[in-house]
Amino acid sequence: MIATATSVGVLVALIITTLLLKGTGPMALGGRRPPERAMSVVSLVAPAIVSALVVYETFSRTSSGVTVDERVIGQLAACGAIFARLPMTAVIVIAAASTALARLVL
Repeated sequence: MIATATSVGVLVALIITTLLLKGTGPMALGGRRPPERAMSVVSLVAPAIVSALVVYETFSRTSSGVTVDERVIGQLAACGAIFARLPMTAVIVIAAASTALARLVL
């Protein structure tokens, strides 16, 4: 799949925002450690953003709305593999293989 200008723009914006946040955090704290509650929230931000991007890219092929196609089958297979606690390499192979098989069949 070819990256669209919007996807590239979102990616660049996320990279710049991440760099700015990582740079301003230590400067604002001045060497102090944030409270544990704040650290637990911060540690959940990156996985949430990545998950949101994966869901967005999976279910939106065009700007007309939600698209359900073979990519969803790959995502479901990956979720099952993660739930089964398989290694990440196996998760990727299973997701790619199930998506390719769905494209072949559908």
